[in-house]
Amino acid sequence: MTAKNLALPAFSLRFVHVWRRNRLVWRKLAIPSMLGNLADPMLYMLGLGYGLGAMLPEVGGMSYIAFLAAGTLCSSTMMSASFEAMYSGFSRMHVQKTWDAIINAPVTLDDVVLGEAVWAASKSFLSGMAVLIVAWALGLVVFPLALFTIPLVFLTGLAFASLGLIITALSPSYDFFMYYFTLAITPMMLVCGVFFPVEQLPAWLQGVAQVLPLTHAVSIARPIMNGASPSAVLPHLLVIAAYAAIGFYIALVLTRHRLLK
Repeated sequence: MTAKNLALPAFSLRFVHVWRRNRLVWRKLAIPSMLGNLADPMLYMLGLGYGLGAMLPEVGGMSYIAFLAAGTLCSSTMMSASFEAMYSGFSRMHVQKTWDAIINAPVTLDDVVLGEAVWAASKSFLSGMAVLIVAWALGLVVFPLALFTIPLVFLTGLAFASLGLIITALSPSYDFFMYYFTLAITPMMLVCGVFFPVEQLPAWLQGVAQVLPLTHAVSIARPIMNGASPSAVLPHLLVIAAYAAIGFYIALVLTRHRLLK
């Protein structure tokens, strides 16, 4: 790993052109893409919320479907950002060689990676907002406090986009992504408070959950979607922002090492 690869990021507004290029391509398949991103979280929220929720008492002072709605909002954002940063990002980086073509123009690799991260966060933002709208239509959201989920969703998407780009930079093939989903994404969905309170877990597993970004996103989203003020908002936000910043830097270093040898 050379000193050039380890240098701090150097950005310009040219990253916007990378974001715009991805948006123009995605726009042709926007409807099936959104339906695909929305189907799984809606099945979880409605199937478990109404089915399992009918057999459960209130959870955390709210109905189970309202409890689940906030977790679904955050997990949907996580999944959408991860898929875009990995599967679509890998296609553009390795299969289609789109990144190689772009950096032959006056656009640096730093701008390309930033554009990819912001694009994945933007796409996950749409998924998160779709879940929020459905939850509102079902009467599961208390406005106007729930509007504070809007910046939270984008920041959460940026954090998971950065983590996804790390895996993209390391991956030799699409099959490699299954390790990340099996060993990281799925466990986070199970232990970070999406389906049940973190407090239900053994003490050691609660400690693990507290260092994972999804836990902090859910800890903010759940109270504000239900009309309450969350505690310790700033520490939660700082953890998510740290994942976004540090994850992006690591992804950039690894991408430089892979493409600029």
